[in-house]
Amino acid sequence: MIFSEDVIVSATGLPCAGGNRNMSRVTTRPEPAPGEDTPVPIDESGTSDGVEPDDEPRLSVAAVARRLGVAPATLRTWDRRYGLGPSDHTSGRHRRYGPADIARLEQMQRALLRGASPMEAARYARTVAAPLPQRSPEVAEQPEDGGDGPVLLSGVLDGEGDIKLVSGSNTGGRGLKLTGAGPEARGLGRAALALDSWSVQRLLIEAMESDGVVAVWQGMLQPVLRAVSERRQRSGSGVEVLQLLVDCASTALRSVIASAPAPLNPRPVVLAPVPGEAQELELVALAAALAANRVGHRLFGAALPREGLAAAVRRSAPAAVVLWADQPHYAAPRVLEDIPITRQRARAFAAGAGWSPEALPAHAELLGSLETAVTRVSETVLG
Repeated sequence: MIFSEDVIVSATGLPCAGGNRNMSRVTTRPEPAPGEDTPVPIDESGTSDGVEPDDEPRLSVAAVARRLGVAPATLRTWDRRYGLGPSDHTSGRHRRYGPADIARLEQMQRALLRGASPMEAARYARTVAAPLPQRSPEVAEQPEDGGDGPVLLSGVLDGEGDIKLVSGSNTGGRGLKLTGAGPEARGLGRAALALDSWSVQRLLIEAMESDGVVAVWQGMLQPVLRAVSERRQRSGSGVEVLQLLVDCASTALRSVIASAPAPLNPRPVVLAPVPGEAQELELVALAAALAANRVGHRLFGAALPREGLAAAVRRSAPAAVVLWADQPHYAAPRVLEDIPITRQRARAFAAGAGWSPEALPAHAELLGSLETAVTRVSETVLG
């Protein structure tokens, strides 16, 4: 323990209020044995270090970075540029974030995931959260954003404080090449790169509830999937980002299927990848869009073998069969020819980039985009 003329400093490095005036009230403990914690001066009032008690937990930069899924350097940048740092930080002390500080950072991250720029997100976080205490100029450089209300240039707030985005804003890609993409796609890309599965799913579910499956697939999910795949090809890393995005997208799409209204068609549509095909997300998107159109279906995963597909067609007596293939190696025309002929004939469709139009049998129709596939299948089974 170090005593100075005006300030008492404990071994933890925290100053004790009162200086020599309170030295008569400070009791010291014996020096600790090896391995024991260093004692802290105890004030007679019952508080350590002679300061008011504070029960709020405080986290280090590394702990907050892990919690938010960002780099510690990012937190330091947010502190330096936008003033979103530890409110009790002073020179010579470790940076510790309290609950109010973390709440502001979470609001900023929430705005970033919705497509706001960093400056816009910081302004939003400072506005909706409790005001920051006065900071010295050398600690934070406040941006000149102007204005009073919590308004984002790339969106506005509704009456309940939620961010509602306006399409067409120009925000950063945060590591993904999303040229021409809207703020929703950029927010989805940020959440995927941060491995934030909860935000990825919520962004997709909320977007599909408002815009529909087809619009979200074409304008939001497909561009991000393509950008993540291209980033992986360029850098050779990021397979975990792609896997998480695919899994979260499948979960969000299947939630649409689970909550869809009762189907109108008495005979279902069988949806399945061709045997051997490993990809199926586009087929799940088709199933979700059909379910939203009240088209009943039987969706099978990539592990269904040829004999299982034949059995599924015989047992369900479908009105249509859609076989999806992404790789030409698996898109054999014989798979379509081997569809069992039941008493009630089924219409055959081929979907996916793996099919060659010239090689398709005469009774099979090639489906193009997801929008076209939804329209043609719906017309076939609903009339």
